[in-house]
Amino acid sequence: MRRARAVAAAAVAALAAATLSGCSGISTTTVAEQEFVNDLTIPPLAASSVDDGVRTFHLTAQEGRTTFPGVDGETVTWGFDGGFLGPTLRAARGERIRVVVDNELTEPTSVHWHGMHLPAAMDGGPHQMIEPGATWTPTWTIDQPAATLWYHPHPHGETEKHVYNGLAGMFLLDDDASMAAQLPHEYGVDDLPLIVQDRAFDRDGQFELRHDGAEPGMLGDVVMVNGTVGAVEEVTTERVRLRLLNGSTARTYTFEIPGHPLALVATDGGRMDAPVALDRIRLAPGERAEVVVAFEPGETVRMRSVVTEMGGIVVPATTGANDAFDVLEFRAADALAPTPEPAWAPSVHVEEDALHETDATVTRAFELEGREINGREMSMSRIDEVAYVGDTEVWEVHSSQPIPHSFHIHDVQFRILTIDGASPPPELAGPKDTIFLEPNREYRLLLRFEDYADPAMPYMYHCHMLLHEDEGMMGQFVVIEHGQEVWVGPPGYDDDADDGSPGDGHHH
Repeated sequence: MRRARAVAAAAVAALAAATLSGCSGISTTTVAEQEFVNDLTIPPLAASSVDDGVRTFHLTAQEGRTTFPGVDGETVTWGFDGGFLGPTLRAARGERIRVVVDNELTEPTSVHWHGMHLPAAMDGGPHQMIEPGATWTPTWTIDQPAATLWYHPHPHGETEKHVYNGLAGMFLLDDDASMAAQLPHEYGVDDLPLIVQDRAFDRDGQFELRHDGAEPGMLGDVVMVNGTVGAVEEVTTERVRLRLLNGSTARTYTFEIPGHPLALVATDGGRMDAPVALDRIRLAPGERAEVVVAFEPGETVRMRSVVTEMGGIVVPATTGANDAFDVLEFRAADALAPTPEPAWAPSVHVEEDALHETDATVTRAFELEGREINGREMSMSRIDEVAYVGDTEVWEVHSSQPIPHSFHIHDVQFRILTIDGASPPPELAGPKDTIFLEPNREYRLLLRFEDYADPAMPYMYHCHMLLHEDEGMMGQFVVIEHGQEVWVGPPGYDDDADDGSPGDGHHH
């Protein structure tokens, strides 16, 4: 990790110097112009079967060959059940599900269910690796609100590579309120999954992933949606629901459709209390948003990513914030089927799902700097935090200058209480599992640990800018019952945690 620290320190120093001089000394990757002529690919809904009350899905991680417009030859890619990306899994609250995951790659991988509340042993983090030729079969019960979640690999030190190669897909959850809501709901027609990612290609037409000191990681000059470059979607209804996922490894997007307000109906973990009207929405790596957009008959418009602001200040030279480019073209038919304004009623679970700051009994502080959280790089054999089933907590999270981070917590959905002591803007008032941390600001997050106790198997918290995660910006926590002991060295793992911290195979 010493090289990672040195590279990070050099990049931070260069970025800080450029920031102080008006950012004139730093340039970011310019996104190439695209012709919008290719039909948007819609990931298929994954098939499933139900036996003895358990819904079972099958996923196979495999290598493939993919042809991208403007790229000579075929690109070696990875995907689930295909050459690139994966199918969309869908299940409802209360269902017991099983996913049979086969690894046909030549190296170990894992599958993390990002945003899912589930036992730690089913989480798919770096402790649940699947060896080549092996099968992993996690099983759990869906017990959380309707939401747009996703799945992707989480191997320690290799997550960026595995996601960049193409291993990712959506996981949609339904509940009583979502199924009764007045929202566009026909998958692939007026309810669209949009996985937005960037890539770079070398002269041989292969994905290029450089580690050359760029912060917060390499930015590609080709932007794709669901693996489609220059994507076009034919609109047939007055309103369309866009399930936006920033599936990039480093780039942050600020999406807008000029002249078309975005009605934000859900964030990472579920619905807003009511629709929020926005001109644009910013998503860091790992974040999701559901927006409903109204179209006029016969019009052609494009969704764009525009210059990103942080705290009202444009900060170029990081995360691609000074890039502006088209992402996806919408072509509306001359006659559009009518759809009502978005509306919904609360779920019957609304009270049990609610978080209350008055219930918080623990406050924890997390400082993100360089490649460290609270002065430590990730160790697979060290438990950093111990939480208790049923406890509500406040996490105070701060990112030092000048680099932003994308902070993700496994297993829970949190609410943002305050940002620098003030209430969050309306677009950040919904349930979240990932949050863009603007530098030098304090975010107070409210969360509750429920249901699952495991003194031997940890969950993760980390930066979702995947180079940062791979190079050490990650920690581990266990959730236990009061009175349980913690085994802080999970079997089979022996990292370089001999630093005097709690760990190295002792009980805590």
